[in-house]
Amino acid sequence: MISAQTGKGGKISGLLPVIAAFTGNAVVCTAKFFGFAVTGSGAMFSEAIHSLADTANQSLLIIGVRRSVKKPDEDYPYGYGKERFIWALISACGIFFIGCGITTYHGITALISGQEAHFNPLNLYILLTALVIESFTLWLAVRDLKKHFPDEKMEKIMAEADPTTLAVVYEDGLAVVGVFVALSSIVLAYLTGRAYWDAIGSIVIGVLLGVAAIILIAKNRNYLITKSIPKDIEELIIDILNNDPTVEKVLDFKSAILDVDKYLIKCDIEFNASSLIRELSKHHFLENEYEEARLSYENFMKFSVDYMDRVPRLVGRKIDEIEKKIRAQVPQAVFIDIEIN
Repeated sequence: MISAQTGKGGKISGLLPVIAAFTGNAVVCTAKFFGFAVTGSGAMFSEAIHSLADTANQSLLIIGVRRSVKKPDEDYPYGYGKERFIWALISACGIFFIGCGITTYHGITALISGQEAHFNPLNLYILLTALVIESFTLWLAVRDLKKHFPDEKMEKIMAEADPTTLAVVYEDGLAVVGVFVALSSIVLAYLTGRAYWDAIGSIVIGVLLGVAAIILIAKNRNYLITKSIPKDIEELIIDILNNDPTVEKVLDFKSAILDVDKYLIKCDIEFNASSLIRELSKHHFLENEYEEARLSYENFMKFSVDYMDRVPRLVGRKIDEIEKKIRAQVPQAVFIDIEIN
């Protein structure tokens, strides 16, 4: 998954695609509204609203990413990782109500009213410029995904990727598709003299935004209601536990995703008594103590007290070793809580 932590040089991983998308959409949004003001094209208006929604939503994503990397404190001991999911959810709702709602409404209104077709080459220049800018920001977001999932299939990437970067991929991907839809509707309206092509273009763009919004809302909902870690990683951690000679068996395993790259692991295990005894016997502790303890009851009691003191320390040390093994293979496991049955 895409890291939410600060990387080398203090940079926050995953933030660059969002900032690039915000900047690009702000420029494109201004140009599209100018084009609409000059030409009155319904498809251009829809694209302008689309870019406005994207710009506003990406500003929310930036807030979420920056707040999610705040360090844990007394009130939030597991950190603020879910902040990004909250803001991403608000962003997705914005796409649905502003992007989809207004765009579809405008298209339906234009279709019913039967507006006359207007053509202005300025629209084409603006849309082609938007296509270049939004294709570039889309490439940045996709590159960020590929960077963190170098050998994974797109299906798995889309299922496990950071919702923030994924939102940029969806929004900019739809922006590119939307530009083609707008271009097609404007050209068709010009060639046929039928203004309804312009309105149909608005409705299609609105529907696409609605579908993307629903997907993003569902994804962020999953994280906000404490989603468990991916199944393959869970199986890997359980294998690490079972392969340790001091662990008899894993009785219970629970997990939660606290942030895109921050996991909470909680499990109950049963230790293997024979293996622990062998650990105590490594330095002839029991052999030496046996000779002294058998001499008197007082010596035996001293041995018992010392034994009772050593066993918890040994168990604690073995748990620390197991946690290190888990973190070596699953660095996302930031919080590990291993309890003994």
